[in-house]
Amino acid sequence: MTSSPTPELELDYALSGYDYELPSDRIAQDPVTPRDTSRLLVIDRDRTDNCNLTHHHFYDLPTFLESGDLLVFNNTKVIPARMYGHKPAGVPVEILLMEPMGNDRWLALVKPGKRLPIGSTIIFAENVRATVEGIEETTRARELQFHIPVGANLDVLIEQLGTVPLPPYVTDSHTDASRYQTIYAKIAGAIAAPTAGLHFTDELFQKLQDKGIDKAFVTLHVGIGTFRPVETEDITQHVMHNEWCEVSEEAIAKIKETKTRGGRVIAVGSTVARSLESANFQAFKGKTNLMIYPSYEWKVIDAMVTNFHLPKSTLLMMVASFLGKDGRKSLMSIYQEAIAKEYRFYSFGDAMLIL
Repeated sequence: MTSSPTPELELDYALSGYDYELPSDRIAQDPVTPRDTSRLLVIDRDRTDNCNLTHHHFYDLPTFLESGDLLVFNNTKVIPARMYGHKPAGVPVEILLMEPMGNDRWLALVKPGKRLPIGSTIIFAENVRATVEGIEETTRARELQFHIPVGANLDVLIEQLGTVPLPPYVTDSHTDASRYQTIYAKIAGAIAAPTAGLHFTDELFQKLQDKGIDKAFVTLHVGIGTFRPVETEDITQHVMHNEWCEVSEEAIAKIKETKTRGGRVIAVGSTVARSLESANFQAFKGKTNLMIYPSYEWKVIDAMVTNFHLPKSTLLMMVASFLGKDGRKSLMSIYQEAIAKEYRFYSFGDAMLIL
């Protein structure tokens, strides 16, 4: 006969267990300059004394890594996914491109949604318009068929007409859009930046290389799946939206070599963690809807760099899982410490290193 779960255990799988209050002035509106002068909260899971949590700056990262370790980065690049247009009658329309569907067709979130049923037309420029041809059930996103001049390239037109979409909680930013890209962003396709990577600079890369720390790259195009709100109180019932990722043979080879020689595989961000765990030591190219929460058995990564995430987000649940036993409770305590020490939160905020 099995015993009933404790209230604490129940909270591990309850949406309410991942809620916390954050003062509005802790939400970073601009990144720091230089990038690596952001703060770094280091958590050592192997220590149980009061030194398991220490305060540093991101440029101190090489101090906590060892020769033979491997940092894995997400080289996705944010596209100018926010576009503004209007209906033929002049009603303003805003869209957020989510996912390409081929043949000049995109899945996109739209505002105002109620005024854009199937059959609606959106005009972006004199010779660029889109027709709503379908509605996805889970997100209520629209399937948009773009109509462009013969010989034109839709990707080029999106670059010309769109803007890089900053997160909705960044409401008073004075930064350049380039700061919402990692310095190693290469493969266009994301609608949001893999923010744990925003802290790296060329100088920091050089210091890491000098210490014998290798790097590898995967690609996960950050989409609505990463940010879609969890709407079920039982988090195990939440279904992640698919996101496209690729883990190459080269990256897998480096990971296996690192493990063989006793080095650590360190995921720079939750998107890398999802990619590597989805691949599970095999080259992988396709969509993943892997959701990680407490009780997940980690297979690939040994440490993680991550930012401070929104309440009730799937990202919080992943980090709680990575913290191990009593991870959710530990994470909530860590976040309270970060708030008390005036860390900056969310995309342009500070970072954590979990060893």
